[in-house]
Amino acid sequence: MEHTQQQQTAKAPELRVEQWIDANGKVMPPVKLADYKGKYKIIYCFQHWCPGCHSAGLPSLKKLADAFEGNNKVALFAVQTVFEGAQANTYERIAETQKKYGLKIPFGHDPGKGRSTIMQDYHTGGTPWFIFINQEDMIEFANFHIEAEQVIRYLGAKLK
Repeated sequence: MEHTQQQQTAKAPELRVEQWIDANGKVMPPVKLADYKGKYKIIYCFQHWCPGCHSAGLPSLKKLADAFEGNNKVALFAVQTVFEGAQANTYERIAETQKKYGLKIPFGHDPGKGRSTIMQDYHTGGTPWFIFINQEDMIEFANFHIEAEQVIRYLGAKLK
C-alpha cells in the first residue's frame, strides 16, 4: 500500500468512542481494538454534513465493505468524528448514513469534548479520513483519501 505524509508506524491507540450501533443499526457496547487482535482494521472517519464524505469517502468504504464482507481477518468501522457542526452531526445521523449506503458494519459517534477522541488520539486532519491498522495493531496508513481498489489488492495478497 502506498504510504503518505500521514503514514505512521506507531501503535494504534485504543478507541475511546462510547456510542456505537452494530451492523443492523442496534445499540452495541463500545468497539475496542483489543477485541480484534490479529485482524486488519479499517476505521473510516466522517461527518454527516461533509460533502467529501458522501462523494468519495463513503463510496470507497462501501467498496471495501463489500469486498471484505464475511472475511474474518478484516474488520471495518465507521465513526462520525465530530469537530464542528455538532447540531447537525448527531448520534441519530449515524444510523441514517449506515442505512443510506447499505453498510453492514459498526458505526460509532464520537463527539468527544468539542473535538472527537479519534481526532485527538490519531491526529487526523478532518473528514473524510481513513485509518488502516495492520494485524500487529500498527498504523500503516492515515489520510483523507484511500484507494479502495489498491487496498483490496493489497489485502488480497496478504490474506492468501
